Amino acid sequence: MLDTIKDFASWFFVTGDPLIYGADVAITLSVIAIVGVLTYFKKWGWLWKNWLTTVDHKKIGIMYILASLLMLFRGGVDAIMMRTQIALPDIKFLEPEHYNQVFTTHGTIMILFMAMPLMFGLFNIIVPLQIGARDVAFPFLNALSFWLFFAGAMLFNMSFVIGGSPDAGWTSYPPLSGLMHNPGVGQNFYIWGIQISGIGSLATGINFMVTLIKMRAPGMTLMKMPMFSWSVFATCIIIILAFPILTMTLALLFLDRFGGAHFFTLDLGGNPMMYINLFWMWGHPEVYIVVLPAFGIFSEVVATFSRKRIFGYKSMVFAMLVISVLSFFTWLHHFFTMGSGADINVFFAITTMLIAIPTGVKIFNWLFTMYRGRIKFELPMMWTIAFIPCFVVGGMTGVLLAVAPADFQFHNSYFLIAHFHQVLIGGVVFGYFAGMYYWWPKMFGFKLNDYWGKWAFWFWNIGFYVCFMPQYALGLAGMTRRISEYSWDTGWGPLNLISTIGAFLMGLGFIFQVVQIATSIFKHQKDVTGDIWDARTLEWSTPSPAPEYNFAVIPHVHDVDDWWETKQRRAKGIPEAPQPQLEPIHMPKNSAIPIIMSLFWFVAGFGFVFGWWWFYVPGMIGVLLCMLARSFSYNTDYYIPVDEIKRTEAAIRGSV
Repeated sequence: MLDTIKDFASWFFVTGDPLIYGADVAITLSVIAIVGVLTYFKKWGWLWKNWLTTVDHKKIGIMYILASLLMLFRGGVDAIMMRTQIALPDIKFLEPEHYNQVFTTHGTIMILFMAMPLMFGLFNIIVPLQIGARDVAFPFLNALSFWLFFAGAMLFNMSFVIGGSPDAGWTSYPPLSGLMHNPGVGQNFYIWGIQISGIGSLATGINFMVTLIKMRAPGMTLMKMPMFSWSVFATCIIIILAFPILTMTLALLFLDRFGGAHFFTLDLGGNPMMYINLFWMWGHPEVYIVVLPAFGIFSEVVATFSRKRIFGYKSMVFAMLVISVLSFFTWLHHFFTMGSGADINVFFAITTMLIAIPTGVKIFNWLFTMYRGRIKFELPMMWTIAFIPCFVVGGMTGVLLAVAPADFQFHNSYFLIAHFHQVLIGGVVFGYFAGMYYWWPKMFGFKLNDYWGKWAFWFWNIGFYVCFMPQYALGLAGMTRRISEYSWDTGWGPLNLISTIGAFLMGLGFIFQVVQIATSIFKHQKDVTGDIWDARTLEWSTPSPAPEYNFAVIPHVHDVDDWWETKQRRAKGIPEAPQPQLEPIHMPKNSAIPIIMSLFWFVAGFGFVFGWWWFYVPGMIGVLLCMLARSFSYNTDYYIPVDEIKRTEAAIRGSV
């Protein structure tokens, strides 16, 4: 009996690696500390009522951002471990199998569990405020989307200590990810972690699309919508069209592994290349899913800190919509070497190059907005200015990769690694950092500390170039991606060492950001104006943080930068239209169903990972019961009375 338990434990838990044991201890101590603090301060009820069951879009946004920062830490540690392993030739820091797992989890986490939730967090916090709405179109679905993301992320990360991590790369190409070559459960964790969180992502895309179409304030036509909201609109188009492809692709891969199907094997008529085509039909639009909102953030930041209206508003809108369409016609450039033929390669080479045109339009629009502007170099603007040269280099190297004959030389080399990190870190991470610094006072009511923020900025930026510029040269020297060891005679050692130093500098930048947040919490610079940057759009017309109902009276919009124009009219003494009388505000009630349903999804996913029907059958039954419970829930909303609105407004504004 004891031997049976030992055998099960040695199979079930990941053992044998001191790094894993260290992580086990860290996770256990962290959980004990969190439980201890909540119990000591008697905060369990507060946590349940105010956060775990909330449908308030602002709180859901904050939870997304906290989760993404946690995932940034996990993905960043993976990156540091990889760079340490290949800092010099013949290092034995990570075994090859462990290295494969680390680069798989690094890519998956950074794309799907860091960039996506950080993006959704900003959607949630800003979009309803920016369009003058009291909430998103479907608040319950919004909460469910977050908890599905969280359940998927936890299921994926669990593979770190239970069962073993996936190791077929973040793309998980068959036949390597098939049952024959990958019989462990790690690949199942990959499939179900992404599947469950992907359902939430698709629901978020639908939710924000409907919100932007149906819930804009009176007078806010589409062509008066703020640029960040336009970027969210373009992003939602891609999410709605692309994520079903990923869902079906992973479902077919799971059927291959779980049910003995042959969609992606050469047996019985299957084809592995079909998986690769389907994956990138989602995968390349995914790049634009995460980068378009960053373009929206840069537009808001540049306009605010240049104190000018964004240059070429209509061309910016047109450029983002064109990118959202073109993004679905470029996927094959990821595998020009597949052998599709010259005519097909030419088509996808041209479409890939075409996308540089609307991207270039935006770069020039931001530069012309800054031209003769009265620029203030606050942290959001610093990140924006740092983005421009970084993204231009990333874009130009992308054009080089779009040249099919040249791509045959660059394919799967470190040149490619440097390119996509330049685009994704320079574009996405820098953009979301700019957005986080810009809207942090709106989220929490205080500004982040500038001193530590500038240390973080410089370490991130210097570290970035030290890390990734050498990788272009390494790629041209023949170093291919995903190798865990190389010998001295390759001559790659010095450049890899420099690149690793850069990775550690970026890691220090992240630590400075943690210090910055901690310092700001304890010694925070409170924002009592609600408009700390003298900004232009409607979210800055509310107190910081905004009340539960966002707007006591829904605003009427007249201009593109309506809040800025309102301030100009007030400065000139132009009388404003009288405010209508306050009325009771209709709001949704909190609900425990989203978190409970996601828990059942987690149980079902865990059962599918191990093929344990006694887990996935009850899990799916639980999901169905939650859907029924929601269908027969009628007490789902309430009204905030006028007296309470008056008291709240008096407390946060000093007047009604």
